[in-house]
Amino acid sequence: MWPYPKILAHRGAGIFAPENTLAAMRHAFTHGYRGVEFDVMLSRDAVPVLMHDPAFGRTIAGAGNVADHSATELEGMDAGSWMGPTFADEPVPTFEAVAQFCRAHAIWMNVEIKPAPGFDSLTGAVVAEAARRLFVSPEDAVADGAVVPLLSSFSVAALLAARSAAPDVPRAYLVDKLPEDWQSNCEAVAAFSVHLNQKHLTRDTVDCLRHAGYGVFCYTVNDPERGRRLLDWGVDGFCTDRLDLIGPDF
Repeated sequence: MWPYPKILAHRGAGIFAPENTLAAMRHAFTHGYRGVEFDVMLSRDAVPVLMHDPAFGRTIAGAGNVADHSATELEGMDAGSWMGPTFADEPVPTFEAVAQFCRAHAIWMNVEIKPAPGFDSLTGAVVAEAARRLFVSPEDAVADGAVVPLLSSFSVAALLAARSAAPDVPRAYLVDKLPEDWQSNCEAVAAFSVHLNQKHLTRDTVDCLRHAGYGVFCYTVNDPERGRRLLDWGVDGFCTDRLDLIGPDF
């Protein structure tokens, strides 16, 4: 049974606030979302920060790589101006800062482990350890499975490292299309669910995964008609950019 919110705000707020920032998380919260999806990679000093692209140029102006800068340097960069002057100087947040915000507001997180090239295992281990420390280990941590984050990744190596570092933090196998070796990969990482690109998803695939005992989640659904069809097929949930068309209670 899927214990998590059904509809998640993609990268925090989709197209309405700069992705993977605290501004995005605040936007999702004020619009009623109690589930968010976002990306985490490591800084040069192995601090998990929210970032999708390993290289600058899209959400952060200029040239350079995330893995070549410290967390302090990244936190001082402008991750918001690309979306407009309203978000000028919105910083790159650490995973811990966003996790604390989400925990304080009872927002569940699907954390995509997004390693920079060559850092798969290290990123998986560090992110999982941070999630465990923040949500599982503290005496006051909420023991509800709907609060502890779900760690997903395209990288099997990252998920294997996450499993080893924090076996009590659940994991999801993230793919574009379902590969032939999906079941062995799911077993290796002890996946709770499989997350797929909705563009390639079929009813037969959903039936296959559910019959095998896995939760089924997909990305990124921006058309309400498509969203309804996927839910009718038995998909447990999906993320969306279109917070204006697909509400949290869709």
